[in-house]
Amino acid sequence: MGLDPVVLFFVFGLIAGLVKSELKLPPALYDTLSIVLLLAIGLHGGVELAAQASTALLGQTLLVLAMGIALPLAAFPLLRALRFPRVDAASIAAHYGSVSAGTFAVVIAYLLARDIVFESYMPLFVAVLEVPAIIVGILLAKDVRRDTDWKALSHEVFLGKSIMLLLGGLIIGLLAGKEAIAPLEPLYTSMFKPVLAFFLLEMGLIASRHLGSLRTTGMRLVVFALIFPLFGALTGALLGHAMGLSVGGITVLATLGASGSYIAVPAAMRLALPEANPALSLTASLGITFPFNILVGIPLYLSFAEWLAA
Repeated sequence: MGLDPVVLFFVFGLIAGLVKSELKLPPALYDTLSIVLLLAIGLHGGVELAAQASTALLGQTLLVLAMGIALPLAAFPLLRALRFPRVDAASIAAHYGSVSAGTFAVVIAYLLARDIVFESYMPLFVAVLEVPAIIVGILLAKDVRRDTDWKALSHEVFLGKSIMLLLGGLIIGLLAGKEAIAPLEPLYTSMFKPVLAFFLLEMGLIASRHLGSLRTTGMRLVVFALIFPLFGALTGALLGHAMGLSVGGITVLATLGASGSYIAVPAAMRLALPEANPALSLTASLGITFPFNILVGIPLYLSFAEWLAA
């Protein structure tokens, strides 16, 4: 089976950027696509959450929160061993303890295209995983940054666009329920993949612009950005299996563990750790890990999930 067409849109954007074509999407369109994707994911999760809320789900959420704390703590010493300065290591670790909503959208589309079921409250886990890694990253850098404005940072984190859209969608879907939300259902059914395709086209163009940073970091950043996602995926998959998730659910949690944030965390890090070099984090998460996950990682994580469940 060939690559999913939405993934090919990313490849197209990446190649167009690398050959320095004049192709570009209006910034306002990229913002609109991001809003529609995040809100659609939140709405779908909220509708399903209304039917599945339980104490068991609360326990699963706490375990996922623990994963969000553990991953940056694991990433930081590896980055220091690769000779990254403390503040840059802390910032990159925060990116990899958090998640990529774009990668989450791709894995959802990948599973739906193959009729693989998964727990539909997964958007809740995306929202949960956004925040703890940011706090851990700042604490890891505390020897460099002691004067963090926690009030401003909290506003940036909890009231940032991605968190607000995901949680807003979840709450709307939860309160409205499946029948009332039916007129909006195309947002996360028939409209979802076309919107995702254009979003990935822009992601390819953006990723191509960050690959130039590799000239200054050499292979160290490449090594981390390819090896650590495999560790994160293994952690997420084993946790999902221990939680009793379906094959699809294990695949989604593995993908979340493998992804690196390029929306919420960069904004928070700019505020909390202005000394950190944002090009390093974005080159790793968006230029290397994101393409790896959507081209190679997600099929690999699904195969591992099927092996775990066998």
